[in-house]
Order: sequence, then structure tokens, then C-alpha cells
Amino acid sequence: MHLDLAKTLAFLLLLTGAAATASAQALTGEDIKTTLVKEWERAKSYTQEYLNAMPANKYSAKAVDSIRSYAQQMLHLASGNVGLIGAATGEKLNSFPGRGLENSTTAQTKDSVEYYVNQSYDFAIESIKKLDPNKLGETVHVGNLPPVTRYAMLLKAFEHQTHHRGQTTIYIRLQGIRPPQEKLF
Repeated sequence: MHLDLAKTLAFLLLLTGAAATASAQALTGEDIKTTLVKEWERAKSYTQEYLNAMPANKYSAKAVDSIRSYAQQMLHLASGNVGLIGAATGEKLNSFPGRGLENSTTAQTKDSVEYYVNQSYDFAIESIKKLDPNKLGETVHVGNLPPVTRYAMLLKAFEHQTHHRGQTTIYIRLQGIRPPQEKLF
């Protein structure tokens, strides 16, 4: 009886392994691009929740004097989106003020920050949609940084916006407000 049980278990393991192997598929460049677009759309929505959580009269708040204000963090995030996505895709957003945006005195209001942040996410999403997935493996050069693939630069851009949105959690908490719930999916 133990031999029959062992044979049955072995057979079931073989079936399970075959089913797992049969369902595994290689990702295509188009699959990767579709996933990136979906993740950037989620990130835009999540960042909007952060922008909504902070009261308009607290956009100038800082955790300590020597760091960026809430508005500056979000404007830095926006500039990073435009710069890094542009480097990854080759697209340009000529109407965007650029790296000095976070220090622009006219850009510090809630309305201005929301405008620039949403513009940067729209640029990221549309640029990725336009990107030929066959070019994900091409190398790009950005300033003095080591060359990386377009795909790696897209990942770095996503990491950058996640990092700076995450930094603003403490700004929100310091105002006695609960930050938005994690939004992984």
C-alpha cells in the first residue's frame, strides 16, 4: 500500500510540474511595455492620493529646515519623471520648466504642484506607450552616469518617483494626517 501511495504522489508531482512548466511563458517586449504603462498609471493615481492628503496651506512644510518642503519634494519627483523618462525613451517635453522647478517660487502652491506632477506622469505614460519595445535593450547615456539599457533607465525612473513619494509620508504624518494606504496593485 505504501508503494501505491508513493507512485500516486510521484505521478501527481509530475503532473503538477508539467502544468507549471506548460503555463510559464517568456515575456515579450510588448508585455513589459504594457506592464510599465499599468504601473505608471497606478503610481500616478497613488501620488494623487498623496497630493490630496496634504492640505494646501501645508505644501511649504518641512520635516526640518535643511531639507526640501513638501512641494519641493513633489516638484523634484516631477522633474525626475520628465528627465529620466525622457532619457529612457528619447521623448521630450519642451513645455516643462526643468530641474530648477523645485526652487521656482511660483510653482510652490498646491495647484501648481498638482499640475506639474500630473503633467510629468502623463508624459511618462505617453512616452512609454510610444516606445518601440524592441528598443528596451538599447543603451542610453545620461551625463556622466554609466550607460544603461532603456529598460534599466525606466526602472530607475520608477524607483526615483517611488522614493520621493515615500519621503513625503513623514511630511503628511507630521501634520497629524494618516498617509494614503499602500497601493501595490
